[in-house]
Amino acid sequence: MKKYKVVVNGEPFEVEIEEAGAPAAPVARTAPAAAPAPQPAAPAPVAAPAAPKASASAGAGTVTAPMPGNIIDVKVKAGDKVNVGDALLILEAMKMENEITSPVAGTVKEVKVQKGQTVNNGDVMVVIG
Repeated sequence: MKKYKVVVNGEPFEVEIEEAGAPAAPVARTAPAAAPAPQPAAPAPVAAPAAPKASASAGAGTVTAPMPGNIIDVKVKAGDKVNVGDALLILEAMKMENEITSPVAGTVKEVKVQKGQTVNNGDVMVVIG
């Protein structure tokens, strides 16, 4: 038998390991040196949003692509009035259709994409003023 000290989750344990082919000997069990520390509870899972929101980081009325994909439908044109949450276009990414909505209310100044176009993450798609 060989004795080893092992630390598991911060708790020291003394273990004995029998060599292969050696006769079996009784194993003495030892108590851990300290009481186990309480483990923190796992954080509650957070629900994912139903559809990705358009990023408006470049400006309050600048709608950028939240992910790479293909534009399969453009629902607005320059001059259209939009409210917060109105559908601007449909972006297909990973075989899923994502409705891109307006982050602000205003008038569409410019639509920089067209149906069938491929966009990359962060590309400006619509400008609202």
